[in-house]
Amino acid sequence: MVNESSRRDLLKAAATTSASLIAWMASRGIAFPAMDDGEELVPFLDMPRTPPNRLDWETLDAWLTPQDQVFGVQHYGMPEFDGATHRLEIAGLVDRPVSLTMDELRARPKRDLVMTLECSGNGSSKGFMNAVYNSRWTGTPLLPLLEECGIQAGVIELVFIGRDQQEETLRPGTARELKFHVPFGRSMSLADVKRLDPILAHERNGAPLEKGNGAPVRLIVPGWYGIANVKWLARIECRDRRYMGRFMGRDYVTVRGERKGDAITFVETSVTRVNLKSVIARVTRKATIDGKAPVRVLGATWDDGTGIARVDVKIDDGPWQPAELAAEPRSKFAWTFFTCDAGSLAPGKHTLVSRAIDANGRIQPSASDDEIALKRTYWEAYEQWPRDIEITA
Repeated sequence: MVNESSRRDLLKAAATTSASLIAWMASRGIAFPAMDDGEELVPFLDMPRTPPNRLDWETLDAWLTPQDQVFGVQHYGMPEFDGATHRLEIAGLVDRPVSLTMDELRARPKRDLVMTLECSGNGSSKGFMNAVYNSRWTGTPLLPLLEECGIQAGVIELVFIGRDQQEETLRPGTARELKFHVPFGRSMSLADVKRLDPILAHERNGAPLEKGNGAPVRLIVPGWYGIANVKWLARIECRDRRYMGRFMGRDYVTVRGERKGDAITFVETSVTRVNLKSVIARVTRKATIDGKAPVRVLGATWDDGTGIARVDVKIDDGPWQPAELAAEPRSKFAWTFFTCDAGSLAPGKHTLVSRAIDANGRIQPSASDDEIALKRTYWEAYEQWPRDIEITA
């Protein structure tokens, strides 16, 4: 039988080994395969170039995304406050509310989590296909803190509130129009918090968070879209009833038609977990041989942690052909790179598309599948995305 002291030592050793493995993977600089001699990039047709502070798929060369390619979305603007005096409160229906300084948070046990963070609207248009990045987040686990605070019976969800604020209008233009000033907030059920085990992150890729990424502390929820990962986190409230702020009840609500016999019923659902997705990041070619150019396809795939079984690539109207998934790293919530030797293509225009298949057999849908074709909002933009290229002689 293992005594409590030995158990703690084993857990500490396991945590150290896990952190060391993540650090090793990051230090390897694991990236897309470098281009061979004589290989050159084939530009995508009718695609805008990547703006600053967004992921540049055609030049991406690292598994962990560099800071200058990290996107940022601020719904209520960038808040102005003194990060040195910032505190995080845990309050509401708890027996022992706390107000923690950043020094107190940083002194708590740490955990690393490698996760791909994606805006749920990423991929909704040709001009918005680069709001995604991969990071090694470091912070303290939330669950032990909640246990120390003593969650009271009846709590059903937690509300995460940031420093950013704005005036909102409810029922605009009506006799019951109401204006009120509110902070940014998102909520999660207590069951989801226990299942997903989020962290309160204060580092990204081994360095302190930058303000645009949510410094000094932000929520990181494994496998959920960016909107749920509240930045500039200031307060966590334990509640016994549903929270319905703007970004839970009005925005970031997906409207999708579902077939019920011959009828279509529209259903509204909250944007939460990441959907299965893949994207062709870039295409390369070699010199023409016998009138055709050898072509290689490179891309990335990710999901909510279910697990990627395979990725297929199709050229024009040809058959789906399997891509090769990178053998390492394969962190549960992080993207995986893939490559596919697509054969030799004749000069002219061609269309390439990828699809991911997860461990449960789910296939990334195309734009013509009901779950995409009957969707009326741009959030959860995870359909297959064709890429057009032109091969010259």
